[in-house]
Amino acid sequence: MMESLELSRVLLLTSSSSLSLTPSTTKAIRQLGFRCLVKKSNKNANLRLTRSFSGHTRSGAVPASSQGEDEMALLLAREIDEFGSIVGFNLIPGSGNIAEEDATSNKVEVPEAGIVKKEKVQARVSYSIVFVTAEAAPYSKTGGLGDVCGSLPIALAARGHRVMVVSPMYIHGTPEDKKFSGAVNLDRRIKVYCFGAVQEVGFFHEFREGVDWVFVDHPSFHRPGNLYGDKFGSFGDNQFRFTLLSYAACEAPLVLPLGGFTYGDKCLFLVNDWHASLVPILLAAKYRPHGVYKDARSILVIHNIAHQGVEPAITYSNLGLPPEWYGALEWVFPNWARMHALDTGEAVNFLKGAIVTVDRILTVSKGYSWEITTSEGGYGLHELLSSRKSVLNGITNGIDENEWDPSTDKHIAYNYSADDLSGKVKCKISLQKELGLAVRPECPVIGFIGRLDYQKGIDLIRMAIPEIMENDVQFVMLGSGNPEFEDWMRATESTYRDKFRGWVGFNVPVSHKITAGCDILLMPSTFEPCGLNQLYAMRYGTVPVVHETGGLRDTVQNFNPYAEGTNGEGDGTGWTFSPLTKESMLVALGYAIRTYNEYKSSWKGLMKRGMAKDYTWVNAATQYEQVIEWAFMDPPYC
Repeated sequence: MMESLELSRVLLLTSSSSLSLTPSTTKAIRQLGFRCLVKKSNKNANLRLTRSFSGHTRSGAVPASSQGEDEMALLLAREIDEFGSIVGFNLIPGSGNIAEEDATSNKVEVPEAGIVKKEKVQARVSYSIVFVTAEAAPYSKTGGLGDVCGSLPIALAARGHRVMVVSPMYIHGTPEDKKFSGAVNLDRRIKVYCFGAVQEVGFFHEFREGVDWVFVDHPSFHRPGNLYGDKFGSFGDNQFRFTLLSYAACEAPLVLPLGGFTYGDKCLFLVNDWHASLVPILLAAKYRPHGVYKDARSILVIHNIAHQGVEPAITYSNLGLPPEWYGALEWVFPNWARMHALDTGEAVNFLKGAIVTVDRILTVSKGYSWEITTSEGGYGLHELLSSRKSVLNGITNGIDENEWDPSTDKHIAYNYSADDLSGKVKCKISLQKELGLAVRPECPVIGFIGRLDYQKGIDLIRMAIPEIMENDVQFVMLGSGNPEFEDWMRATESTYRDKFRGWVGFNVPVSHKITAGCDILLMPSTFEPCGLNQLYAMRYGTVPVVHETGGLRDTVQNFNPYAEGTNGEGDGTGWTFSPLTKESMLVALGYAIRTYNEYKSSWKGLMKRGMAKDYTWVNAATQYEQVIEWAFMDPPYC
C-alpha cells in the first residue's frame, strides 16, 4: 500500500537536471519524524535525479512539456507494507494535484515471488556486498542459513554486484574437509586484540560462480563435531570463535586484494544471525570514529530469533569494544528466568547489539517479520524490534532451481514436469519399492522431512499417528535430532509395518526421492521463519499441509474448491491449519486425503498451481537489491 505526501509543492522551476531543495522543504521532511532523508550532495544542496528510487529509470531533466504553467510537483511517496510499516520512500513526479493522480502511479514495485521473470538482468546500481555468516553451502551447512548464504550471493553476483562471502574454514578431520580443496591460502594474516590477547587469523579464498568465497582460518575452527558443537553439546568458546569471524569480516574488504584490488570501505555488510552480529557494532565503535567505513552500510538478516548469542555480562570485556558501547549489547533477564536469588540476570546479547546498530533489518519471510514483533514470537526482543519497525522487512527465501527441479533431478527415479506428470506416479512406485511398502499407486503417501524436535511439531505427529494410521494411507518420515523422537520413529515402524517408514538420519538423495514420491507433505511446525521443504514440495507437485505460521503462511495458499474461474479445479496450493493442535492438524490432513481420493481434477489443479510458483533466488535477489538501496538512502544509523 502506498500513501503520497506532497512536499509543499516542491516545483521543478528550472530547466536544469537538478532540484533545489529549499530550507522549508528540508524542515517539512524532518517534521515527519524520519532521519535525514535528503542529503546535500554539493554546496548548492542540489539533488540530481539520475535514477529513481522506485525501480523505474527516469531522466533527471525536466521535460520541456512540463515547464511553464504545467510545471510538475515532486511527491515523496511513503511505501507501506501489509503490516502497516513504512519500508521506504520514493521521489516521484506528480501533477501537484494529488486528487487527480492515478492511484496506481504512486506504487513502488517490490517484486513478489512469481512476478519476476527468470532471465538474468543487470542490476540498476551495482554494490560491493559482503555476506558474513557462520555457514554457507556447500562448504558448511546445518540448515536454512547455509542454503541462503550459499545461493543468494550467487544470484546477486549474477546481477552485476561484487559479492564476497566470509565464513569460517571448518576442518573436522573427515573426508568432508575436501570441500575446501579449491580454496587457496591468500598469505594475508591479521592480528585481532580480543579475549585478553592478540589473536592471529588467516584467510583462504575461492572464486566460484562469480562470488569471492573467503574462509577465516583459525585453530578454533579446526575440531571434530559439527559447526557449533559435538555430542557433548555446544562448544564453550563459540562466543570467541564468532567474535573472530566478525573481526575478520570487517578487515577482509580492506586487506584482501581479490581479483587484484580490495573491496574498500564503501560496501554493504549483510550479517546473518547472532554469529555475525558483532559486525555493525564494530563498524560503529571501532572503525567510523577513525573515518573508516563511514560510507558503508549494514543489514541484519534474522533467520531464527530463538538463537541470540547470549553470554554472561562479564564476557563483554573480552570483545575488545570500548566500555561506552556496553549498553548496545546489555541484556537483563526477567526475575523468573534467573538461576538463583543472587543472580542479577545481567548478560550480553549479540543479536540485540546488531538490532540497535544496523541500518536495516530483514527476516526470511514477511510473516516472520511481523511475528518477531509480538511477545509470542520475539523471544524477549519484540519491543526493541517494534521500535525499529520502520526499517524491518521480510523477504521469502528462494530455492536452488538447479538442485530442485523435477525435470532434471538426478536423485529421483523418473523426471517429470507440470506439462507431463506421468513421472510423478512412477517416482511414488519407486519410493514404495525402495522402502518396502506395498506398491499401491492409488494410496496417498504422506511425507515428513526435517529435524526431530519440538519446533518441527514432531510431538503433534506422534500424538496423531494412531488416528492417521486408521486411514488408508502410507506415511514416510526422514530426520534426526531428539533421541526420544528417533526411538519413537523406530518403534512406530515396528507397530505399523505395512504403512509407516521412518529413516533416522539425513540423506540428500532420499530427501529428493521422498519429495518427489509423496503426494502430501506434512509440516506442523511450531514456528517456521521461512521453511524450504514446502517450497520444494510444491515445485515437485507434492501438496503441503502446514501450520499457519511464519513463512508457511506466506507461501502456502489454502485450498478453496469453490473459487470461480478455475475450470472447476478450485484455487490454492495446499492446506493451512490453526491453532496448533492435533485436532486442527487432523482436520486439514483429512481434507487433503479426501480431495486426493475423491476429487482428482481438483488435486491435479493443486499440483500444477504449486509447480507454477516461482520461488527462485532471482525474485529474492531483486527484493534484496531494493532494501540495499534503501539502506544507502540515509547516513549510517550508528
